[in-house]
Amino acid sequence: MGDECRGVLDMGADLLHLDVMDGHFVPNLTMGPALCASLRAALPDAYLDVHLMVNDPAKFVVPFARAGANCFTFHVEVMPSEGVGALAEQIRGTGMEVGLAINPPTPVDRIRPHLSMPDMVLVMSVNPGFSGQSFIAETLDKTRAIRAGLRPDQRLQMDGGISPSNAAAVRAAGCDVLVSASALFGQPVEKRRDIIRGLAGDGR
Repeated sequence: MGDECRGVLDMGADLLHLDVMDGHFVPNLTMGPALCASLRAALPDAYLDVHLMVNDPAKFVVPFARAGANCFTFHVEVMPSEGVGALAEQIRGTGMEVGLAINPPTPVDRIRPHLSMPDMVLVMSVNPGFSGQSFIAETLDKTRAIRAGLRPDQRLQMDGGISPSNAAAVRAAGCDVLVSASALFGQPVEKRRDIIRGLAGDGR
């Protein structure tokens, strides 16, 4: 995995996005802090963007900070509104940046009161749990609404079903961080540089 990830970084990818699933908030079960630590050891200069699709993100803050994560993203759906800010402070206290994620069915008003808090907002463009799902185009409306409430120094990320075929629409909606899994890693190595260029849309 370290070699695969180093390869896409060398081809122009800016960061690595690690999906963490607990089998409860979403039906799948995936990587934990140990894998994050292994990637940090293999790629000491990589930016590791950790996306927690779990019911209790607070208990993972310190383990992922110790594992070398740069950004810790949790879901607005699993937190009472009054707890979002406290968890963000806990995350920042470890030296990590804060991400706040929202799922496709969740109304934008659920996240709107918290938009001043995170370093990055993640809009899911599929229902989280499994890679390879089809992009939900309606999430672009939510993306535009969220971008309107962000400062210039905050990032807006989209994850789910993103490929070069829809990347331009995602960027036009205001996203500056695009996550791609199967559309990139599911392709032969010799095709990946062009896929990254297509996602970035900048001719790199």
